[in-house]
Amino acid sequence: MRILVNWFVMTLAILIAAYLLPGVSLRSAGAAVAAALVLGLVNAILRPLLIVLTLPLTILSLGLFIFVINALLVLLTSFIVPGFDVHSFGWALLFSLVFSLVSFMLHRIVPG
Repeated sequence: MRILVNWFVMTLAILIAAYLLPGVSLRSAGAAVAAALVLGLVNAILRPLLIVLTLPLTILSLGLFIFVINALLVLLTSFIVPGFDVHSFGWALLFSLVFSLVSFMLHRIVPG
């Protein structure tokens, strides 16, 4: 049940972030659901591997390189999911920041 709640919160966060940012577009709510699923899988599988591989660069940048990794994973998600389009790396970086903030706030509101 917790996985479904997290998926729902991620979907809502993607919808809100895409609404707020003109450089990110969603064609439908189904695209947001698919993007939440793919982004969750990418974050669960690729993100830890990328963080370990780029650990020296992350340490040198005092952790700021993780924002770059998040933006690249958002771009990968937009490449995989039809209907979820991110127009540039800058928009992906901004989307990942807004998505994180909205997701944090929604997880505080939604029980589970």
